Amino acid sequence: MRSLIFVSLVLTLFASCGEAEPRRPVEVKTGSFFKESIERNKELLEQEEKAIQRIIDNDTLHEYVHSSSGSWYYYETKNDEAVYTPRPDDLVTMTYELMSFDNDTIYSGEEIGIVKYKVDKQELFPGLRNSVKLLKEGETAVFLFPSSLAYGYHGDNNKIGINVPLKARLTLLEIERNEDVTE
Repeated sequence: MRSLIFVSLVLTLFASCGEAEPRRPVEVKTGSFFKESIERNKELLEQEEKAIQRIIDNDTLHEYVHSSSGSWYYYETKNDEAVYTPRPDDLVTMTYELMSFDNDTIYSGEEIGIVKYKVDKQELFPGLRNSVKLLKEGETAVFLFPSSLAYGYHGDNNKIGINVPLKARLTLLEIERNEDVTE
């Protein structure tokens, strides 16, 4: 009897020692979320670019320039005598204000105050970070940013909501060149 129990126990052990079966995922990801997100962002950018184009078409007083980073701007004050534009590590003193495309002030220049910004070394939203490098000392320009160059899908957790395109008036007061950089 003991040998029968022993044999059946051994057979049971051998039968249960098969290969481990991998667990199947509860949810299978197909990548469709990312594809849909990309499509939504393309449509949003297209709508915002149409809104920017309408603003440009309706503004016959100014000549707009398209930047390589994707914003549009015009000069309110141009300094034709200066030639130097800020480079990384330069210290820039500037003022700016942020508005909606309907010209409603979101953050006034007084609210923001005078800003000292080390080029490419401190946080600014992408559009403003790129715009600083386009102006020369003493120049003022108005920039139109699609939401992807503004605060994007996150907003600023205060006055600027999700996917809000912005208009910014930027004045470069002073550029302090970084002497460590050789030309």
